[in-house]
Amino acid sequence: MSKQLLIYTRAQAVSSQRHREWSVKTGNTYEFARDVNSIPLTAVEFMASAADYPIVFAGSDDQLMPLAVMGVRDNENLYIDEEGKLDAAYAPAFLRRYPFVFSSQDEGKNFTLCIDETFSGCNQENVGERLFDAEGEQTTYLNNVLEFLKEYQIHFARTQAFCKKLKELDLLQPMGAQFTTPGGEKLTLTGFFAVDRKKLKELPAAELELLVKNDGMELIYLHLHSLRNFNSMLQKIGVEGAAVDASADEAETA
Repeated sequence: MSKQLLIYTRAQAVSSQRHREWSVKTGNTYEFARDVNSIPLTAVEFMASAADYPIVFAGSDDQLMPLAVMGVRDNENLYIDEEGKLDAAYAPAFLRRYPFVFSSQDEGKNFTLCIDETFSGCNQENVGERLFDAEGEQTTYLNNVLEFLKEYQIHFARTQAFCKKLKELDLLQPMGAQFTTPGGEKLTLTGFFAVDRKKLKELPAAELELLVKNDGMELIYLHLHSLRNFNSMLQKIGVEGAAVDASADEAETA
């Protein structure tokens, strides 16, 4: 079965009729993200994420979003170890909200809370946190989940506005890299965007001032600083001293 939203296999609307006896047991495992090589980020997460992951941009128009890059091959996550634990100090909110997610049928005007019923922690044996109490009312746990997702959605909307501004200012450029593993495998990273330093410096003073005032400049510098994490990520597959050039369409290392 194909996955929805990267890590969700079967997201169903949460209801007291369907899930009245359900509990959710979460833990330290991120096994569900093992096959995902990039994870969406919100702008508020840049500070924490920049220490661990390369932050890039992908998509187009209203779908443009920041991503934490976690692998260089399809179906690969270099930050998930053999035990399913995350080899990083910060876990993106996109992962932490799993197995829950909001869905919308009216372009974001209204949202429905859904749960991935295939999540290994879902059960009807009262293991973990109940979704509903004996009377069919939402538990404190489920209410907290709802609040977390509401806050996530607010940050998601703000992030979309930030990305829209970057596009309006024509600051994003394609980035890519080609390199060779010690085993001789040639790998290519493409399809991402990064802020063009030259274009940033050439912005009118008024635009620069606005970016500083609305914290956009801080986000840009965190993004640019995070690109050095490509080196540490590539070292996980034995590539030493790799350099990813965000100022050209392609950069090659061996």
